[in-house]
Amino acid sequence: MTNLIDEIKYDLSFLKSHTLQPLWFKVLKVFILLGFLAGYYFLYGLTALILFLVSFFFLMLIVHFVYRSKTNKYTTSWLDFVVMENKEQKPKRIGKYYYPVILMNAMISFFVSQVLT
Repeated sequence: MTNLIDEIKYDLSFLKSHTLQPLWFKVLKVFILLGFLAGYYFLYGLTALILFLVSFFFLMLIVHFVYRSKTNKYTTSWLDFVVMENKEQKPKRIGKYYYPVILMNAMISFFVSQVLT
């Protein structure tokens, strides 16, 4: 259990420290997410929202663990995740593969929540 907690702390520290997204976008995502969840709840109800969240969380855990393993805990470049060798260089933004996968997972979760309610 402590190993799992250590790994979660490692991921959270990377999340706080990375510059792959500007700070304003990290903050804006929270408000976008809250607005989306409130809208989903009012449009489709609590059951559909819970099904959406469970399926989306599960799918995104898969994406997270694939990125984490393929980048060797964010130390190796893979797909749109680029590790900069030179500290002077600014890291590239992720998104070419990552954000379409998020959109695809959201669509799958939407269909799951609609079919199962």
